[in-house]
Amino acid sequence: MAVDYKLEGHVAVITGSTSGIGQALASALAEQGVNVVLNGLGDPAKIEADRQALQARTNAAVRYHPADMTRPEEIKDLIAYAVREFGRLDILVNNAGIQHVAAVDEFPEEKWDALIAVILTSTFHASRAAIPIMKAQGRGRIINIASAHGLVASPFKAPYVAAKFGVVGFTKGLAVELARTGITANAICPGYVKTPLIEAQIVDQAKTRGIPEDRVMEDVILAAQPTKKFVEYEHLAGMLLYLASDVGASATGAALSVDGGWTAT
Repeated sequence: MAVDYKLEGHVAVITGSTSGIGQALASALAEQGVNVVLNGLGDPAKIEADRQALQARTNAAVRYHPADMTRPEEIKDLIAYAVREFGRLDILVNNAGIQHVAAVDEFPEEKWDALIAVILTSTFHASRAAIPIMKAQGRGRIINIASAHGLVASPFKAPYVAAKFGVVGFTKGLAVELARTGITANAICPGYVKTPLIEAQIVDQAKTRGIPEDRVMEDVILAAQPTKKFVEYEHLAGMLLYLASDVGASATGAALSVDGGWTAT
């Protein structure tokens, strides 16, 4: 029996939603009748084709805003655009992210600045702009896509880990502040998901190490996940819909692991 999350007509902004996890989450919301504002980088023609296809497939209204997540004024305009288009904002999904892997003493300073800006600081700016709108409505959902790396560390990813730990901490602080406003704030902490970025890494690692791709997946990429399986997009979408709906109204300030057992070990 299909679950009715009663989200039809709601409005969502999803940062970093032109590919990968963000695109899958945008699709899941649109399938529930949520009008969505996409955001992210990529080929403009492909972004527009994907936007039109999602709108046609779901009958939800789908828009796109090209805000750069390193520019606070553009982030503010992204939130304002959703209200201009739809008259309200019910769900904010802070998903935008980038990655760079290197030892701290070799980590380029500009990469640190970019990681913190895109992952952590943009979450602050988008939330800051959305909260007054949600307060006026008496209801809102802020859902931050953190990571297993927001709960545990891995080598050569210290800036990414710092940014994701920051997202989890920000989420908790936000939830406490907003506890009596009708707005919840939660973080979803995925393990490895088979995104286009990870698929490319599998191919590269197989060539570099001279081993089959299935060995790379199990022994390298998924070494930390006891299930030895990638987290599927629909598993993250299920958590998102729970948190976005009234079913998840009592969940706030949580860092919810969807990681194949990674952080249980």
